[in-house]
Order: sequence, then C-alpha cells, then structure tokens
Amino acid sequence: MNSNYIAPKWLLGGNAQTIYPYFLNPSSHVAFRRERWELDDGDFVDIDWLEGALNKPLVVMFHGLEGNSRSHYALSMMNQLREQNWRGAVIHFRGCSGQPNRLPRAYHAGDSMEIDWMLRRVLHQCESQKSGMPFYVIGISLGGNALLKWLGEQGGQINKLITAAVAVSAPLDLAAAGKALDSGFNQFYTRHFLSSLKRKALEKHKRFPGLLDAKAVAASATLYEFDNHVTAPLHGFRDADEYWSKSSSKPWLQHIQVPTLVINARNDPFMPAHVLPTQEKVSPMVILEFPEQGGHVGFMQGIFPGQLRWLPQRIIEFFKRYEYL
Repeated sequence: MNSNYIAPKWLLGGNAQTIYPYFLNPSSHVAFRRERWELDDGDFVDIDWLEGALNKPLVVMFHGLEGNSRSHYALSMMNQLREQNWRGAVIHFRGCSGQPNRLPRAYHAGDSMEIDWMLRRVLHQCESQKSGMPFYVIGISLGGNALLKWLGEQGGQINKLITAAVAVSAPLDLAAAGKALDSGFNQFYTRHFLSSLKRKALEKHKRFPGLLDAKAVAASATLYEFDNHVTAPLHGFRDADEYWSKSSSKPWLQHIQVPTLVINARNDPFMPAHVLPTQEKVSPMVILEFPEQGGHVGFMQGIFPGQLRWLPQRIIEFFKRYEYL
C-alpha cells in the first residue's frame, strides 16, 4: 500500500535516517514496572510494564538486536501509548535487560517458540485480570522477524490469541540482510552490533568453558562469522546458512491469519528493497507498507531536530481499526 511517510528534507538517505534517531533521546515520562519471569528451563526474562487503564488495549513489544525498553523506538512507542492511556509492555529477550541470562543459549531471529511462550504468558496474566480488551503485538527488526514467523506458524489459531500485529524493519530474508550488513558502509552497523554480541558471547565462554571457540568468536568480523560460531551452535543449527534459512519470516507471510501490518523502508540499509515481498506473495491479512524513505527503524519527522512520532502514530492508527471487533 502507499505510505504517507515523508522524510525531513534535512535528513537525507537511509544511513542518516537510521543513525540519527539513536542520538535523539526521546523525551520520556515512561515509568516502567519491571517483572521477572522464571522460565521452565531455569532461565529468566524481564518485562517492563507500562501501566494504563484496564479498559484500554494492551500492546506488547519485542525489541530488535541488542535492543531493550530504553531503545529510541521503544520509548517513542510507549510515550504514545501513555498519551492514549493504553497499557504496554516491552519483553526483553534473554540477556537483553541489563543482566546476563543464566543458560548458554541466548536469543535469535527465528525464536518463535520463545515468542509463543511469552505471549501466552501475557495472555494468562490478562485473563487473570479479566480485562477483555484487545491484545496487540509489535515486533521491531529482529523481534519483528521472530514475530512474523510465529504468526505464520500459528495459522488459523492466531485469532484466539491476539487482535492484530505490526512488524517494523524486519529482516524478512536473513541471508539477504546478513549479506547487506557485511558489505560496504553497512559494516559500521555490523561493528556496532558485534561489539556487544561478542562481549556477551565471550562472557558465556568464561562461565561455560568449552562452550565456544573463543578465538573464533573474538576474530569474528561479520555477522555471518558470528552466527556461524555462536548463534547457530548455541541454538541447534548446523551453521549460519541453516540458521538464516530456517529463521527467515518471508516464507511465513502467506500463512498469517490475523491483521498484520509490515512496515519496511525501501532505503533500509539492513534489508535490500529488491527482496521485499509483493502483496501477491503474502496473506490477504497482511498489509505491506514500504515507504521510499525512513531507514532502519528511523522514520524521523518534522523540522530539526525532528520527532519520532510518525511510526508510533501509524501503529496506533492501524491498531484502532480492530479495537472493537
């Protein structure tokens, strides 16, 4: 579908539109309440809750690679929910809430089983509150890919669980995204991610001797190498190629049976425009919105220094279509 997003004239190009928002700390009056969930395997995840009216919808967000509840997109979204008096929650993937998780495994882009457990846990808590309000889900970047994969896997059962979903800047084709991030200027992003990912992996190696090839991890200069040496072996994949192939959400888009909005800018440096799907290749329940500009989870708006309001407002607008179904 056509998009009404227009990038600021002072912020040109996908890289600028991606990088600048990281330095624009959204004005935040968000007061989160943190809750820790103990997992069946002995690990834990942390959830940051935004309180709101019980007679308003609940919106759950899954963050991107190495993100958290203080990422710019999370704060801008939660600020918008607060203005609506809606309830919100940012669910941290393992090891992303500021404290290392307990087990060797971490999280990955195709971790739909984790998404399933987390969302069913939220639903259980909501049922105990008997709110009966709409339940919406947002996935950002890596979290968006995992969410879309889960939505497709659920098929017709999904309407019993959630009302609608939005995925933003999801790397729908992980091989294409990985190749893009490991070349040219995009290696700037790769180095940023690897600085955190490698540190966490090497800390795990210290806690679990023999778990990883520490020298290979330390020498990893691309996401492919890191996924080959860390992500794949820790999560049951043969290698990075199998991980990327089995975890990509693009093949699952045709199976989604709940209203879902997929937003990807065509100048997103993480996701080449030529591999974005066409409407004919996805389920009728999926709306594809591919603005020409916006970068990766950027979508800045307004005069300098700009605002991060277009994306949360677009998401709220989409969700409100299904508020009273």
